[in-house]
Amino acid sequence: MEKQTLDSSSTASASSVAVTPEDAWVQTYQRLQPQWQSFSLSQQSTIPVSISRVNQVDAARLDIEISAMLKEQLVKVFSLMKPGMLFQYEPELDAFLEFLIWRFSIWVDKPTPGNGLMNLRYRDERTMEMRGKVRTGLEGPGLTVAQKIWYCVATVGGQYIWARLQSFSAFRRWGDSEQRSVARRAWIMIQRIEGLYKAASFSNLLIFLFTGRYRNLIERALQARLVYGSPNMNRAVSFEYMNRQLVWNEFSEMLLLLLPLLNSSSIRNFLRPFSKNKSSSSEGDETACPICQASPTIPFLALPCEHRYCYYCLRTRCAAASSFRCIRCSEPVVAMQRHFGSVSNVVPKQ
Repeated sequence: MEKQTLDSSSTASASSVAVTPEDAWVQTYQRLQPQWQSFSLSQQSTIPVSISRVNQVDAARLDIEISAMLKEQLVKVFSLMKPGMLFQYEPELDAFLEFLIWRFSIWVDKPTPGNGLMNLRYRDERTMEMRGKVRTGLEGPGLTVAQKIWYCVATVGGQYIWARLQSFSAFRRWGDSEQRSVARRAWIMIQRIEGLYKAASFSNLLIFLFTGRYRNLIERALQARLVYGSPNMNRAVSFEYMNRQLVWNEFSEMLLLLLPLLNSSSIRNFLRPFSKNKSSSSEGDETACPICQASPTIPFLALPCEHRYCYYCLRTRCAAASSFRCIRCSEPVVAMQRHFGSVSNVVPKQ
């Protein structure tokens, strides 16, 4: 009996000597690692992704432009009909085109034309859960059937009803003070609803610029977020056309800025020695106004060179530029005189 007790005590002491503190930490880490991984995966819902705000705004703009192009082509079909008839049904035409775009894009789980060009698609943010290994953070289910229907009701039906309500109230002149109190109250309610909607849209715009989610109130209400359809391509629109437009816009703005600063008469006088028929033109155009090239109805003389001008031509040029020079001889015009009349000072002598 005493021998068995000694054997058990020696075994316990040997096991306690064999397991070191380092080995105990390793064993504890290996035992708790699977539980920690499952806990961290359950806590992490999505990988944070950043969707370009410019791409989202460009997609909305492209959808508007494409809808306008379709509308223009459809209007041309009815060009031979009675003028003004199609204008009465413009809200219905807009709603029909918006319904077609929704039917062949969102309803069949495809992006709208603008979203497709910007490599974007809608994702249901309410059902985002970790299902297996997530690599990019762009995975996730599309919109549900209920979300698609509500999207159609809000974008197509809501805009159509609002447009018709506004046109009907304006036609019936609900805003006039002479109308009945019911119509007046309805008009005030419409204006208040419109003001609240604009204020909410502005607040949503500020939130969108800060977070990069939900361009409009409909997307925010439905929790339909735009994400990239492919992680390897951010946008499918070439910058060549945009760069060309920017160059031409800057060039036209530069011309609009520089042309008023250029004196056309000085440039013309500078190029006059190089013209081929300068002798004939100088002899034949002495009686015509050098500005409008017409016979002066109210002839005035530019002093001191005494070349004839129209009164209005000479007066406007002298008022626009204080250092106006005669177009014919490039002499500074210091005064103007009616033909066979008195002198009228235009620019005071220095």
